[in-house]
Amino acid sequence: MAHTKLLAVVEQNNATGRVSYWQGCDNQSLADRNGISLADYIHAMYGFIRQAKARHVLLIGCGGGTLATMLQRARVRVTMVDNDPTSFAIARTYFALPDSVDCRAADGIWFLRRRTTRYDAIVLDAYCGGLIPKPFLRPGFFALARARLKRGGILLANITARDDADRLPDRIARTMQSAFGDTVKLHDADGYLDRNVVAVAGATRDLKPPRLMMKPARRAKSIARSLRELDFRPLRG
Repeated sequence: MAHTKLLAVVEQNNATGRVSYWQGCDNQSLADRNGISLADYIHAMYGFIRQAKARHVLLIGCGGGTLATMLQRARVRVTMVDNDPTSFAIARTYFALPDSVDCRAADGIWFLRRRTTRYDAIVLDAYCGGLIPKPFLRPGFFALARARLKRGGILLANITARDDADRLPDRIARTMQSAFGDTVKLHDADGYLDRNVVAVAGATRDLKPPRLMMKPARRAKSIARSLRELDFRPLRG
């Protein structure tokens, strides 16, 4: 089957310094001129990783690489995997991704299967055509991810929700439970359309809803306010 590669577009606002990266109609990243994300869910994942005291993190999915940039600046070792090497070039050129981030052009599942490295945190933020590829939503992937986590490690997954009635985050969280049991939590806030929900699994008992830890040059107050609204919620049927 032939696959059409979506056009990548990077927009830079010289007045504000804001940089955004689009593939087709999907926004991949939004950051200030220093590569610090302007998306609240990225700051939430950054906060969870810092709470977990992670020293080596695997990111599956690049986008603009903003989470990797933020973690590297906090002296966290980052390995990032994406099957499209163009994303790495865009992240380095437009989003200040440091050269020290280890970028691997590969399928995330293939990479995990062929390497026995264990990580303090694994982040799933991979999308194709606005959807998480189906292989990443199967029990086998979550079992593999758990096997590649160190003791005390966490798995984070970015999941989009259309509205409050959208049960996709809950369905994915229940699949995650096949590998992680009742440690799975959803970090969410009702009342918003087309929002990002972060699923967290593994050593989640002591995790708290994050607050803003790395201020971007713009929208810091807005992001901090959004993070205060986000909290863990029970899984829904």
